[in-house]
Amino acid sequence: PALFMENARKGSIVSRANSIGSTSASSVPNTDDEDSDYHQEPYKESYKDQRRRAHTQAEQKRRDAIKKGYNDLQAIVPTCEQQDFSIGSQKLSKAIVLQKTIDYIQFLHKEKKKQEEEVSTLRKDVMALKIMKVNYEQIVKAHQDNPNEGKNQVSDEVKFNVFQGIMDSLFQSFNASISVTSFQELSACVFSWIEEQCKPQTLRDVVIGVLHKVKSQLY
Repeated sequence: PALFMENARKGSIVSRANSIGSTSASSVPNTDDEDSDYHQEPYKESYKDQRRRAHTQAEQKRRDAIKKGYNDLQAIVPTCEQQDFSIGSQKLSKAIVLQKTIDYIQFLHKEKKKQEEEVSTLRKDVMALKIMKVNYEQIVKAHQDNPNEGKNQVSDEVKFNVFQGIMDSLFQSFNASISVTSFQELSACVFSWIEEQCKPQTLRDVVIGVLHKVKSQLY
């Protein structure tokens, strides 16, 4: 009986130990799952790092391109090189660079328009001079072909009348355009009158009008 009781006690202890062991084992994570998570985690982190690195590089390239663009603008636009005294030797901000660039482009547009107007005016002057050249060539040719024709037929009085008619016409426009309030205003008006009323095509029209008038008086 004593041996039987001892064996029963040992069997109870072994059963309880097995029960505790199984409970503890169930609470411990699977070793294979741990190994699996351990091998997958570095791959996920590496992929994230790769994306982050690519994003950082793209952002850096974008910033470098913008910086280069502003540096090119400062090198091209003359006014960006002339810093204000209030700024001193400090670096120009991006806003100032853009504003100075806009102002410079507007200035170039105005200069282009002004030059186009000057070119148009010069073309008109060239056309008028070509017409005058043709007229003078015809007069010279007519004299060369008939050197004695018309000799001494025009008196000095007629020449004076032609000259007087031209001067009277010019003086009328001069008197209507010139102001004598001050010498400065007089000078400005004179130069303006010369530019407007002494163009080749304008003088040509005046001379033709005077010649027609003198011709009608003679004949």
